[in-house]
Amino acid sequence: MKKIQALLLTIALVAVAAMPAAAQFRIGPRIGVDVNSMRLNKSVFDNDNRAGFTGGVEAEYTIPVINLALDLSVMYVHRVSNSAVDPNGDTTADNESLVASSRFKNRDYIELPLALKYKIGLPLVGKVFSPYVFTGPTFAFLASKKGISEAYENKSFDCAWNFGVGLQFFTHLQVSASYAVGMTKTVKYIAKDINAQPIDGKNNYWTITAAWLF
Repeated sequence: MKKIQALLLTIALVAVAAMPAAAQFRIGPRIGVDVNSMRLNKSVFDNDNRAGFTGGVEAEYTIPVINLALDLSVMYVHRVSNSAVDPNGDTTADNESLVASSRFKNRDYIELPLALKYKIGLPLVGKVFSPYVFTGPTFAFLASKKGISEAYENKSFDCAWNFGVGLQFFTHLQVSASYAVGMTKTVKYIAKDINAQPIDGKNNYWTITAAWLF
């Protein structure tokens, strides 16, 4: 009995030791589009979704035996929003000077998406294409101007949680779509205008990307 236990323990130790060797580390470029949507608890914005772009580098660490992968990307994100802020609460967009002065305009971020992937192995066609699902947090750091108006400014840090699906083609090309649910406020009320209405805005956005991993 002790010999069997020793054998099983040896096999387990060998399997654990071999896991890093079997694991695959890959890295490559990643590009895509980012469609921004702002969720608010006050009706002081007139929102239009706008497409921005994103680009950077993705690193993936995969353990083939259990089809799990952990990936981390470093991305530059350019988001375009057309949200007008009227300090007096007027959401009409007829006033061009108001829209020009108080629009969120373009926001640039350095974003760090961290994701846990589960790759669904398919018989016969798995080497041609393979679907996967993923989830994880995204940490974004504002790289553009913070100011919006005399009463509002963009916060320098944003955090969201991603849920996504993707397809891997020929083991190298990964195409994915994800939806991020904002977890932190992206707009700060700095109270320089006593007539301005406080807001609570969080970024929700879709991201569609393609990555080529070597």
